[in-house]
Amino acid sequence: MTERKALYELLHRSHHARPEDLPRLARGLAENLGAIDMRLYLVDHEQRELLLMDDGGATDQAPLNIDGTLAGRAYAMMRPYAADGGPGPARLWVPLLDGLERMGVVEVVTAEPVPADRVGEFEAACALLAELVVTRSAYSDTVELVRRRAPMQMAAEMLRAQLPPLTFSTGSMTISGILEPSYDVGGDAFDYAVNGDIAHLALFDAVGHGSQGGMRAVMLASLALAAYRNARRAGHDLIPTYHHIDTTVRDHDPRGLITGVLAELDQRSGRLRVISAGHPSGLVLRRGRVATVLPTPTALPVTLGEHREPVVVEEALEPGDVVLFHTDGITEARSADGTAFGVDRLVDFAVRALADDSPLPEAARRLVHAILAYQDDQLGDDATVLLVRWHRPAGQPST
Repeated sequence: MTERKALYELLHRSHHARPEDLPRLARGLAENLGAIDMRLYLVDHEQRELLLMDDGGATDQAPLNIDGTLAGRAYAMMRPYAADGGPGPARLWVPLLDGLERMGVVEVVTAEPVPADRVGEFEAACALLAELVVTRSAYSDTVELVRRRAPMQMAAEMLRAQLPPLTFSTGSMTISGILEPSYDVGGDAFDYAVNGDIAHLALFDAVGHGSQGGMRAVMLASLALAAYRNARRAGHDLIPTYHHIDTTVRDHDPRGLITGVLAELDQRSGRLRVISAGHPSGLVLRRGRVATVLPTPTALPVTLGEHREPVVVEEALEPGDVVLFHTDGITEARSADGTAFGVDRLVDFAVRALADDSPLPEAARRLVHAILAYQDDQLGDDATVLLVRWHRPAGQPST
């Protein structure tokens, strides 16, 4: 069967498919493409392991580590990797991508190694499977349950349901965010939207953390997210948006406190506009060094905004620049001997994560995992990173 017919048949069969049916559809797709099998592996929320999805959802098969496996390399680098030749069937690991959002990998099993000119067929097939994983997740808990490796606390359940996809790209710009801990977050949250040439970005850190203090913080962060989206969709500029968030949260909880960053990036010109509401400073990384430390604060934290007018700062980005926004849970993380992670170490780790030309979401993953390892995976506060890479002016060809 031709690639086109195979994809058409998968799409036709998917109209009434449950998430539990996706492994069966993948096997049928494999047969139509001349493969022995195609098996779906979904990434866990901490992005450490790849978990097999079987007909019933999760299986008892041991997960595959992202670090140190060929499957994990396909996930990390977002490109196919073939296993070395040997006895038995050949294997090709293909990333499961919804745009640039990494959902996991697909194991393609074939009688003979896949020729280079046919790898693209399996990439296209896996792209359609990724779309089905995402769309079917809206109607069922199956995909979500496969991805969980620990109980999700109530605060984290509420907050994670409101976050956008971790990664998005327009070709001119890539946005990638990550939030830890995965199962017991407090008041950290991020959001973004791309409307025309303008990318809208926000990062919030509400006071409170964990399953005890986290619920109030999550309620505050939820209000901030909703008010941010409401103002953005009403066409407000940065300063009116800040005031809308400030008023909304203060009316609900006058004693609540949220620091945050509101930003806009014009993809045509690379002009970055930022309000930092009592939040840690953003960094502009350029060719392996810090080009700019963005001024902070330029506004008071949310609920105190009536006392001082915010100031918008502007920065001109160059193609290839990476803007790094983070919460204080990053720089205030402490090692076993009490040494703070600090800004200098953050810069060093970020530059190293970006140095090998790894995709931006992989750089974010490595950066946060390095911070977790620094304090033996025992976070004292949420750790959230939002990375933005501006590639080139919109509409201009890459070089």
